[in-house]
Amino acid sequence: MTSRLKFGDCAELRSEKVDPKTSQESKYIGLEHIEQQSLSLAGYGFGSDVDSQKQKFYKGDILFGKLRPYFRKVVVAPFDGICSTDIWVVKPKAGVDRNFLFYWMASEEFIASSTQASEGGRMPRAKWDWVSRFELKFRDFDEQKAIGKVLRLLDEKIEVNKAVAQTLEDIAETIFKSWFVDFDPVKLKMAGMKPSGMSTALAALFPDSMVDSEIGLIPKGWEVKNLGDVLTALETGKRPRGGAQEEGIPSIGAESVRGLGKFNYSTTKYVSEEYYQRMPTGKVRPYDVLIYKDGAGAGSFVAMLGESFPFKDFAINEHVFLLRSNKVPQIYLFEWMNNDKQKRLMVELAQKSAQPGLNQQDTKAIPILVPSVQACKAYEDSVKSIISCIMRNAIQNRTLDQLRDSLIPRLISGDLKISAELIAS
Repeated sequence: MTSRLKFGDCAELRSEKVDPKTSQESKYIGLEHIEQQSLSLAGYGFGSDVDSQKQKFYKGDILFGKLRPYFRKVVVAPFDGICSTDIWVVKPKAGVDRNFLFYWMASEEFIASSTQASEGGRMPRAKWDWVSRFELKFRDFDEQKAIGKVLRLLDEKIEVNKAVAQTLEDIAETIFKSWFVDFDPVKLKMAGMKPSGMSTALAALFPDSMVDSEIGLIPKGWEVKNLGDVLTALETGKRPRGGAQEEGIPSIGAESVRGLGKFNYSTTKYVSEEYYQRMPTGKVRPYDVLIYKDGAGAGSFVAMLGESFPFKDFAINEHVFLLRSNKVPQIYLFEWMNNDKQKRLMVELAQKSAQPGLNQQDTKAIPILVPSVQACKAYEDSVKSIISCIMRNAIQNRTLDQLRDSLIPRLISGDLKISAELIAS
């Protein structure tokens, strides 16, 4: 029996070419849909979005971004679909556990080695012939399965947390849309009906008539203002000459603005403590609203972080806006700016100039509905426990992600042994 496992004896490439014109409704995964470092899928498109030849993959296949492999874009396909030709579609050979193979490919050693032998200058690509020669200490199938299961359980918990957070976010968004976009309580009162699911005291906070405004009909007594009129801060930051550092105070760039409680740690850059203290603007407080302001994606991403994130201080760079208000609650401000209608407006504003981007003048002129103080407070009270749970889940996922990544090299290399009892079970 050999004492080593060779990667080429454990894995094989799937190579089924597909014309997307014949797969318009198939789910499509490009490199942009795979998160860096996190081993997670950020989203997907469809065959109708692309035109050049692609590859077929099946649920359970391992998708590995061979272009600039140091980004560590590796996921297990959660469905059948098609993908970019810059992605390897890998399946295990007989007698090899799929999860074990996946975490081997996600290990720091595999990523570093595949990067070292990449071909190309600015756009290096990993070489299959090279990675096929990688070796590990031999593990029989039962041990492979046990290792893969331990690591997979951590990722499953991360996915559960994400699903719970998404459900909670949907609930907060649904309440916001009902109260402040569709005006359901007001319309029911106008029809002589009591708003469903509301106490008498809560229902009393909503008017029983509508008036015209620059954004259409709104509840009587509420106002439409320019965003600049409700903000105490509309700031951007910057990074020092020479670029960001590898440690210090996290500096949030456009690539990290992802959503409610969502922060892309894998792309984090830093500024020094000294530089941070000298910054006149761009210091992030808990629950500040962050907007991706420059480039093709300007206005399409809105984020907010809570109090419990692992860093005491945060900064933003010159590609992000920070919004802070004392006229409406921050969660209301987040939901208003994250509403599809407002994001479309911001994207349109950003596309006006030759170099896409949001400027402060246009951003301050964006209309915002300002309900009564009591209605705003009622919304904040209704969703604050939901928001807290979303933030806690995000922090737990950060911890689980770090734990998984610390275990991968030790388990894959054999430095950390799986107990015989666990293997047997």
